[in-house]
Amino acid sequence: MPTPQYRRVMLKLSGESLLGDRTHGISPETCDSIAQEIKEVKAIGVELAIVIGGGNIFRGIAGSKRGLDRATGDYMGMLATVINALALQDSLERAGVPTRVQTAIEMRAVAEPFIRRRAMRHLEKGRVLIFGAGTGNPYFSTDTAAALRASEMGADVLLKATKVDGVYSADPKIDPKAKRYSRLTYMDALKNRLNVMDAAAFSLCMENKIPILVFDLFKRGNIQRAICGKPIGTIVSDKA
Repeated sequence: MPTPQYRRVMLKLSGESLLGDRTHGISPETCDSIAQEIKEVKAIGVELAIVIGGGNIFRGIAGSKRGLDRATGDYMGMLATVINALALQDSLERAGVPTRVQTAIEMRAVAEPFIRRRAMRHLEKGRVLIFGAGTGNPYFSTDTAAALRASEMGADVLLKATKVDGVYSADPKIDPKAKRYSRLTYMDALKNRLNVMDAAAFSLCMENKIPILVFDLFKRGNIQRAICGKPIGTIVSDKA
């Protein structure tokens, strides 16, 4: 049985991680695949919370560039994250993993409102907890929501699942000489504008000393490898 290095984990999933081979919407097969990986992680005794984005359905900032009011667009994006949260919950529960969805905007017919003490209790009881609707406020990204909830839950690490195997000095698809970092400090990532997360998310993680591990979601078993401290991806922390 693998030994986890982190006991309470915040996993940040982008909305695009649910696309599969589609260009828009949700791939049920991809949801089921992610659910199976999460089930394997739960089997080694990890407390897991998830923040999920909504970019596969709607991005508020993209809408604002086309004339939509930014705040309205961000609220629409928050609703998209709830759709993704419910889809992932369905896949997890069909896989036999007890799951709860909490949202920053109240919609009691489909999910619980976010209540910190209740959320902590769900984790202690072994349930996977999915946070939807971001922070509940416009102008904040779901990366910031992940950092905020990780701080509130007392998470040991924030796992940022992406399409690449870490943080690079430049886009590796454009620049073949781009360097991949194994470790970075928060300040180095901010100073070099490496676009791992936005500044608000970095600030929260830095203040609360929560390391960020950026890794490739689409390599089977990487979630468990990340939690067990295997040398994958890039760790951003206060140590160089």
